[in-house]
Amino acid sequence: MRLGPMELVVILVVVLLIFGPKNLPKLGKAFGSTVKNIREGMEGDDKAEEVESETVVEDEDNAEIRELEAKLAAAKAKKEDSAQHAE
Repeated sequence: MRLGPMELVVILVVVLLIFGPKNLPKLGKAFGSTVKNIREGMEGDDKAEEVESETVVEDEDNAEIRELEAKLAAAKAKKEDSAQHAE
């Protein structure tokens, strides 16, 4: 069952009569955003798993960075103490 060009023209004319020329852009935008949301929803499961795995890696990296920053602060404090005692 295929739609020919004549059937498409009839459908477009009926839509134009029902919604009017002012509302056609709004209708097209709503239809486009609906199709986009459906596509994103179908791909959403894969992306959710990727984001979850990336979050775990970032948490581990953040813990290492905090540990290194603490060591750096301790080393700076020790250097300042030894510089003050040398004076």
